[in-house]
Amino acid sequence: MGQVLHGSARTTEAVRRAMQLRQESVRAAAKRYGVSPTTVQKWRGRQTAADARMGPKEIRSTVLTAEEEAIVVAFRRHTLLPLDDCLYGLQPTIPHLTRSTLHRCLERHGTSRLPEIDGDKPAKQRFASYPIGYVHIDLAEVQTGEGKLRLFVAVDRTSKFAFARLVESAGKMEAAQFLRGLIETVPYRVHTVLTDNGVQFTPRKQDIWDGQHIFDRVCDEHGIEHRLTKVNHPWTNGQVERMNRTIKDATVTRYHYESHGQLRTHLALFVDAYNHARRLKTLRGLTPYEFVCQAWTRDPDRFRLDPSHHIPGPYT
Repeated sequence: MGQVLHGSARTTEAVRRAMQLRQESVRAAAKRYGVSPTTVQKWRGRQTAADARMGPKEIRSTVLTAEEEAIVVAFRRHTLLPLDDCLYGLQPTIPHLTRSTLHRCLERHGTSRLPEIDGDKPAKQRFASYPIGYVHIDLAEVQTGEGKLRLFVAVDRTSKFAFARLVESAGKMEAAQFLRGLIETVPYRVHTVLTDNGVQFTPRKQDIWDGQHIFDRVCDEHGIEHRLTKVNHPWTNGQVERMNRTIKDATVTRYHYESHGQLRTHLALFVDAYNHARRLKTLRGLTPYEFVCQAWTRDPDRFRLDPSHHIPGPYT
């Protein structure tokens, strides 16, 4: 088997072993093998005939300090977040941190792969690509110290821009009003809405003699196509189902609210922070608001107004 030697090596491993085993003087060995006496002394002082490892004796980053590496490793082990989410969470603290630097740091400390906790996972399928304005809408239930509330949630399939509203009761009139509020809030035109088959969004089979559903009338007024999921197929509306869980994890699951007003205030703050400050991997590190602004520069015809008017200011 061939040997892999140092680029400037003057001897092979066989010659080095011979120098170590022979009892002749250093000068005689140097003359025999055509090397300097220092080389003979060096190899006789070693226990092996292999080249010493090149590079730094201690593997460390040339970008991060030891303290910054400790912060990165502790953050990863504590949160178990994916690589990109760790990057977005650490960059405000370590501005010079890049994705490649973070990956190499996690590789050195053996935390580059997250533990598998769910076993074998089915292959993921990507959503079909749609222009901005395809909105998923769903309804959830939350509770405060004053009782139950219904939560309408909408999320844009492309930009991930979220909109939410709490109501005392969830009927078809509240659903229609929620849709009107969504249309007024987003700066672009909504062209498609996907909902489940709840009575808030579509008439029941026994209501065939009633007029057109109020939710469908609002859709027709604004030129919106209303699509329904298959019955007993909630995963078809999975994007907004996941947004429901994100909102609940950040609010009612973590905190107790004495009143509906406290929850409404916190919900509004969370949705604003999500839309304007949360950087998402699926958007290549952009926030939903930044993605909307990029879409406006590429295709302004889909917009009703300049999205820069939605920047939160000191009096909002």
